[in-house]
Amino acid sequence: MAAIFVYITHKNGTADDSAFELAAAAKALDAAAAPCAIVLGGTADVGQVAGQVAPYFSEVITIANDALQYPNAEVYRKALATILPAKSLLLLTHNSFSMDLAPGLSVKLDAAFASDVVGFEGIEGDTLKLVRQEHGGAVSSRSACGLANGAIISVRAGAFKPAEAGSQGAVVDKSTEVSDFSSKRSFVEVIAAEVGDIDITKSEILVAVGRGIEEEDNLAMVHELAAAMGADVACSRPVVDAKWLEKSRQVGTSGQTVSPKVYLALGISGSFQHMGGIKGSPFIVAVNKNKTAPIFQSADIGVVADILDFIPVLTEKINAGK
Repeated sequence: MAAIFVYITHKNGTADDSAFELAAAAKALDAAAAPCAIVLGGTADVGQVAGQVAPYFSEVITIANDALQYPNAEVYRKALATILPAKSLLLLTHNSFSMDLAPGLSVKLDAAFASDVVGFEGIEGDTLKLVRQEHGGAVSSRSACGLANGAIISVRAGAFKPAEAGSQGAVVDKSTEVSDFSSKRSFVEVIAAEVGDIDITKSEILVAVGRGIEEEDNLAMVHELAAAMGADVACSRPVVDAKWLEKSRQVGTSGQTVSPKVYLALGISGSFQHMGGIKGSPFIVAVNKNKTAPIFQSADIGVVADILDFIPVLTEKINAGK
């Protein structure tokens, strides 16, 4: 089995929750493996992030340079290609940056590439059997990925439960091994997401509503349920596109990233774009009249019901219980 490396996503000196999910994914690939993490970034952040992920990996390789302060796939590819051993296997989170980084890196390393993987089904010789999803998550497909020259694999956020911390891995600085930070791209600015009257990124309980609410007037019952639960209201993209709720309440890869303790998903199909905005392994309750909705694969409790019938009943029961 090739050596397994994990690229760590981080921001403002804090490792993304996906780092701990990838540690679990590496163990799912090979229970006996000793995966190694790779942290790239500016000199002010790398050491702090490495300390956070060290208990989950046998070793953490760091590359710190101010040229890496803001993710630039062109520069990061050069750095990773310099330090990754031949025929190694690299796991990274499937997101907009990895979609820029990973394909070109696989070409640079002459390695196989598989994107948006949600599961592994074992290795036979030099072939890795993996699971992906098609048609918005409605269908699971099984694929094969050759490992003879190594592989770059992006893993969907939330596909694996976060690993438990173990012994402290060694932190190895390889900053001096990378010297080429040239790029045809240049950083311009960071545009912060708009903040509405409610900051759902700090909410402990979220009632999220999707296309199943059918029309704007029905949102009133969602707000009533949220008030009864002491929750804040969030939504999926179709509700924002219809201009029924503001963008600041959207959960997903093109919206906000949230980490509540409880997430009640009402009439939300559960596409990977939406589920990619949910971090921290909250307790997920999904209600959808489509029993094959992808969100049921991630839910702790799934209820097959029409939300327009379900919401008033749940609100009544909660208020009665008070």
